[in-house]
Amino acid sequence: MNKIYLAFLFAIILFGCTAQETVDAGVKSTGVKDSALLPSDSISIPLSEITETVKYYQYDAGGVAVRYFAVLGSDGVVRTAFDACEVCYRSGKGYTQVGSDVRCNNCGLSFEIDELGTKNKGNGCWPAYLPHQTNNDKVLIKKSDLEAGSYMFG
Repeated sequence: MNKIYLAFLFAIILFGCTAQETVDAGVKSTGVKDSALLPSDSISIPLSEITETVKYYQYDAGGVAVRYFAVLGSDGVVRTAFDACEVCYRSGKGYTQVGSDVRCNNCGLSFEIDELGTKNKGNGCWPAYLPHQTNNDKVLIKKSDLEAGSYMFG
């Protein structure tokens, strides 16, 4: 290997590669980006931020404010979803937490938090699917997945 490359790699490891990343239009920062662990095509949310209370986020997808949320289920599993559904999204009203459920602010249907994070199988109101991964102490969401859901917010 090239000695310059090895020196550069050593410097990166020694001094770290963390930088704050704001992923929305100045509304809410979703946490710390660690370039050694996080691909540049993802945003991260510190796992410590996620509790059994729904936490809302925004991502700027080319001028469209894409809203999504993360919450910890009663089983300790992280759930993520768009703050819209494929049926009621035109209302722009999203979801509100009511106890261990989220309720559609447009049609009033409620959904158990422990059941979120799956694709809508019935094509009715359902918090739109937003895949994520957990990696060490972070929840990772691909920017391309957020951008794919931007039609619900534009």
